[in-house]
Amino acid sequence: MSQYDYIITGAGAAGLSLVYHLGQSSLKQHRVLLVDEAPKRRNDRTWCFWEVGAGMFDPVVARSWDQLIVHGQSRTKQFTIEPYRYKMIEGGDFYRFTEAWVAQQPNITRCYGRVERIEDRPDGVAVFVNGQAYHGRWAFNSIYTPEPPRPTYAHWFQHFKGWVITSETPVFDPNTATFMDFRVEQGHDVRFVYVLPYDQHTALVEYTFFAPDLVPHEVYDRGLRDYISRHLGVQSYAIKHVEFGVIPMTDMPFTRRPSPHVMNIGTAGGMTKASTGYTFQRIQRQSARITASLTTTGQPFYYEPPLNYHALMDGVLLYVLDTGREQGHVFFEQLFSRNPPQRVFRFLDEDTILWEDIALMLTVNVPTFLFSSVDLAARRTWANLATSGATAMERE
Repeated sequence: MSQYDYIITGAGAAGLSLVYHLGQSSLKQHRVLLVDEAPKRRNDRTWCFWEVGAGMFDPVVARSWDQLIVHGQSRTKQFTIEPYRYKMIEGGDFYRFTEAWVAQQPNITRCYGRVERIEDRPDGVAVFVNGQAYHGRWAFNSIYTPEPPRPTYAHWFQHFKGWVITSETPVFDPNTATFMDFRVEQGHDVRFVYVLPYDQHTALVEYTFFAPDLVPHEVYDRGLRDYISRHLGVQSYAIKHVEFGVIPMTDMPFTRRPSPHVMNIGTAGGMTKASTGYTFQRIQRQSARITASLTTTGQPFYYEPPLNYHALMDGVLLYVLDTGREQGHVFFEQLFSRNPPQRVFRFLDEDTILWEDIALMLTVNVPTFLFSSVDLAARRTWANLATSGATAMERE
């Protein structure tokens, strides 16, 4: 049985980010096994995030902007986000960069195959890949397996389809990105388009839903065609690249430590922001904290407060959207039109302090959110009591 210090299952954003963070630390000589089903070579997704200053993955940032626009159905706001920059990384560039680095590290072993199971042992873990057992001190799992839905928790998705288009005429401002454009048909869900320009002729145009259900591909295509024609004024263009994705948006608790020597990371570890779907920067923070904890304590489980009120607010927002008490586009329009963008970004990053959160929440529909907070808390209390009662009856 092969022996490693760390075994990372899944080599997407979370797995590759963690191994890269480890390699930039005093742990860079520790033996790592990186497991994935197959090499990632396709440009299968785009990650966007905001950041102050230079970041670890700046070498693969395709474009960045300090000017953003939010189009509401009745108002438009353009703003400068300094000291932040809104950055875009293409999946293909990220994979090539990190895989090239991995290939140069003598302490990292690559393994391709299906992870069959992870067994906790008294002295570590055994990870079984295609019938072969690998032993490690710690395992970090980024392979996301959705759990069955639970009552009183939202189970929405961010799903999207994007086209990289090239126009014959110069129509894009390469210095300004459209962060959210709600001038599209709205339903019970939340729908918007964002536009990320590479230059005056080329941009990624993405049609995005926050919704409990998926839609047929022709819905995205029709929405993209209509938006490009009506709002960009572009009639003649070529589609250079197509991307599609589905991201879970749920406030259901995630299991961070499924067994003593196993830690879930990335989406599997709850790093996708429930109310927005943003994940990449949360993965970087998690990777940095794991690395720091391993360096200082020898184990990866850094401290997390038992009560995360930002996560509670995510749950309330999803509940408000799910019950239809507030339209999503109205909430986001109010958020960005009535607050400095820097405060909104800190709020979405969960970096705000209490007075900032109060100031921000006073700019949206306070009665609806207060009522929904109490209503949701009551529903969960009753659901927990019912579950406890049923469990007690089964034991008798």
